[in-house]
Amino acid sequence: MPNPQTFAISGEDLEIENLKQQLLDSHAGALATFEGWVRNHNEGQAVERLEYSSYPALANKEGQRIIEEAFEKFEIDAAIARHRVGMLEIGGIAVWVGVSAAHRGAAFDACRYIIEEVKGRVPIWKKEYYSSGATDWVNCHQET
Repeated sequence: MPNPQTFAISGEDLEIENLKQQLLDSHAGALATFEGWVRNHNEGQAVERLEYSSYPALANKEGQRIIEEAFEKFEIDAAIARHRVGMLEIGGIAVWVGVSAAHRGAAFDACRYIIEEVKGRVPIWKKEYYSSGATDWVNCHQET
């Protein structure tokens, strides 16, 4: 069985069952996954939809580096992470991480590590579209 160690930006809906199948291995005793969904609110505002943008070459490189770090830090068998770009509707999956390992602790810890690092380091920007008609790039403002 291949040892998936991949990060990718995707402009298409994520095929979760296909991704999970890539993580199946008779050595693994656990699979930990994370799904980040588009919610209908943020900071008191009603959200209609989101738009994600990225710099794909850098995003994929940094995302892959994070996956490799997870293999160095945790005893895991496989890890896959995908992040959407483009327009996403409420309830859509924006980001997905899956990690398989012999033991659940390693799978949980690596899954959490990967999502936290992706959200903090990978150049992906989120624009929210509000019910009021306003829009805003979230967490992209720098105070001076």
